[in-house]
Amino acid sequence: MQEKISTLTDNLGRTIVGKANAIRLVMVALLSEGHALLEDVPGVGKTLLAKSLARSIDGKFQRVQCTPDLLPTDITGTNIWNPSSREFEFMAGPAFTNVLLADEINRATPRTQSALLEVMEEQQVTIDGESRPVPKPFFVIATQNPIEYQGTFPLPEAQMDRFTLSFSLGYPTAAEELQMLQRQQNQIDFEKLSPCVSLAEVEELQQEASKVKVSESLQQYMLNLVRASRTDEEITLGVSPRGTVALQRATQALAFLENRDYAIPDDVKFVAPAVLSHRIIPAGGGNGKRIVQRLLSQIPVESFDS
Repeated sequence: MQEKISTLTDNLGRTIVGKANAIRLVMVALLSEGHALLEDVPGVGKTLLAKSLARSIDGKFQRVQCTPDLLPTDITGTNIWNPSSREFEFMAGPAFTNVLLADEINRATPRTQSALLEVMEEQQVTIDGESRPVPKPFFVIATQNPIEYQGTFPLPEAQMDRFTLSFSLGYPTAAEELQMLQRQQNQIDFEKLSPCVSLAEVEELQQEASKVKVSESLQQYMLNLVRASRTDEEITLGVSPRGTVALQRATQALAFLENRDYAIPDDVKFVAPAVLSHRIIPAGGGNGKRIVQRLLSQIPVESFDS
C-alpha cells in the first residue's frame, strides 16, 4: 500500500515543482473520498495538478470552464430525443468521469453551481427523475481566482461545505521557477506521465485510509476545535457537523499517508486550516485561516492516547 502511495506522490512531483504540501493535501482529499477547492491566481499549476492526478491513477479526466452562460445540463448531461429510435437517449455530461476540474467555479451562476451539489455528495446525478451513478472513484477539483470578483458569483455555504479541503498552490520560489523552466526545456510534462496506480487500487487505498484508528481523546480534541468555531467572537458562522466528519476523515487520510494506522494531534493540526477555514464566515471580513490557526494555538490537546 505504502509503495503505491509513494509512487503516486512521486509521479505528481514530476510535474508539480516544489509543492510537496499541496500534493499531500490533494492526496488527503482523494484518499478521504472528498473534493478540493483551489483558491489561487491563474497560471500556478492548478489545471496541471488535476491532469497529472488523473493520468497517474489511469482515470478519465474532464474539464469544465465555468462561465455565466453555462447550464446545469452542461455538467450533468441530459436526455435527447432520438428520431430514429423514437425514444429519449441519455447524453452524459462531464460529471461522468473520475477527475473533474471545474475551472473558475465562481463564474458559473448559482443554478449551475448547484448542479454539483448532488454529485459531489452522493456521487450520482438525477435527470428527469432517474438517478445515475458516476464512475468511481469520483474526485472534483474546483478553482476560483481570489483576486477578481467582477462577474463572479460567490459560492454559497452549502457548496463550500461539500469541499473537504480548500488551499492554494501559491507562487513558486525563484529556484522552483528555474526548475520549471529546465523541465519545460527537457519536455518533462504530464503527457509523459505513466499511470502508476489503477482505479481499483485507489478505491482500495480509500478503504484502508478509513480504517485508521482515531482515539476518543483525539476525537474530543477535534470536537473542541469545531465547537470553539461556533462561539468565537471573530466568527459569524461556525463549522457544520459535516465539517467535523471531514476533519476526521482528512486526519485519517494524512495518518495513512504517513504510514501509520493511527492518527495523532499533529495530523489534525496540519489538515485543520485546509478543512475548516472555508467552512467558517469570519466577522468583519477576517481571515479564515488565521482564525483557525489561532484556535489551534488556544485549544490544548488533553491526555492524548493513540
